[in-house]
Amino acid sequence: MTGALFGAPGGLLQRLNRTEVRVADVHAAVVRGAGAWPEPGLDVDVVDGVRGPLLVLAEAGRTTRVSLGELAVEMTRAGVPATPDGVSAALVSWLARRPVPDAIAAAEGIAVLDWADAGQTTLGWRVVVVRDSLVVPWRPSRTVSLPAVHATRAQALDRAAGVAGRLRLEGPVGLWTSTPVSGIDTAVLVRPETLLAKMVARGVRLRDAHLVVTPGRPVACADAAVARRLAAEAADACAILPWQEIADLGWA
Repeated sequence: MTGALFGAPGGLLQRLNRTEVRVADVHAAVVRGAGAWPEPGLDVDVVDGVRGPLLVLAEAGRTTRVSLGELAVEMTRAGVPATPDGVSAALVSWLARRPVPDAIAAAEGIAVLDWADAGQTTLGWRVVVVRDSLVVPWRPSRTVSLPAVHATRAQALDRAAGVAGRLRLEGPVGLWTSTPVSGIDTAVLVRPETLLAKMVARGVRLRDAHLVVTPGRPVACADAAVARRLAAEAADACAILPWQEIADLGWA
């Protein structure tokens, strides 16, 4: 849901002239960034591990450990320039996509629709947290209790209902876009009747309202035949469903 792991992909020439990012490069980037990480409550450190140095992130009660060697390999595969600026920028981008602590998901999480399977055939709700312009999914830690997971999801559904957006009409089609940040457009479907009511207020009444849902993209609403045509022309994987079926969706 968050795009490239280390930021925007490089150009063709950069990918052709790929250089190797070493463990020492990543370690040096951690040292350079000390005290200037994305969040004030985020502690970043490097410790010795059995198979090499580990990057350790501690934030709001959640600890994440990642091998510096693994990060270096992934940066090399992604075409990150093996320069101080290149590796530092990639590290900052990776940190922005770090795992979401349970406590922060409970306090800030928003429910959106996402694919529940690798084949992108089934939709489900997912709790996400917005970090600047990024939408980062929450995956419960191994220590969080089931009641806490349920409570976090319930709170995220409540927040989703309050996400502001804009309705644009294109003939018989309504397009809903979230205004705080792109990527949380489907939050409106926590209460799909709100979208339908806004369309009626703008003079569009649908006899058989269907939704065209593409996770991370604006939501389209139209009569069934029009919705099917929109889906057939879509470049990204999407799902079509009657608006009443939204209530039957589970969690991704």
